[in-house]
Amino acid sequence: MKKVPVSVLVVIHDVKLNILLLERADRSGFWQSVTGSLDHIEENLLEAAKRELYEETGLEMYRYQYLDWDLSRTFEIYDHWRFKYDLGVKYNKEFVFSICLPAKQQIRISEREHISYDWFSCTEAAAKCFSWTNRLAITELPKRFSSGKYR
Repeated sequence: MKKVPVSVLVVIHDVKLNILLLERADRSGFWQSVTGSLDHIEENLLEAAKRELYEETGLEMYRYQYLDWDLSRTFEIYDHWRFKYDLGVKYNKEFVFSICLPAKQQIRISEREHISYDWFSCTEAAAKCFSWTNRLAITELPKRFSSGKYR
């Protein structure tokens, strides 16, 4: 089955704005927040964010404060990944969420997808991320967090 060109990005942080990043198994040195495509076009975005968060970290979103940023960004899919999508699909639409943990904690990574994880300051995390959408979300996080709109 081909991938749906709609995805979620979940930025995980603690109350001190330390950011949790995951290092990809298929690309050593490639750090990112939780991300993943919808399983099917009808999947609810929040449900996709909850699913990806649990699959990649073992964290259950409902146990923590989270925020749907009500924001999406569209990016071009790299040529070498386009075979995963229907013919002619060139762009992916990514929706942003964040989750606030009370403090840094250990997680359970999906060894199929990631080889390690670590906590970084916002500046360090943004510099480590390959994806421009992930970098931008991390740099915007302090303003979002201070808005007090977390659930």
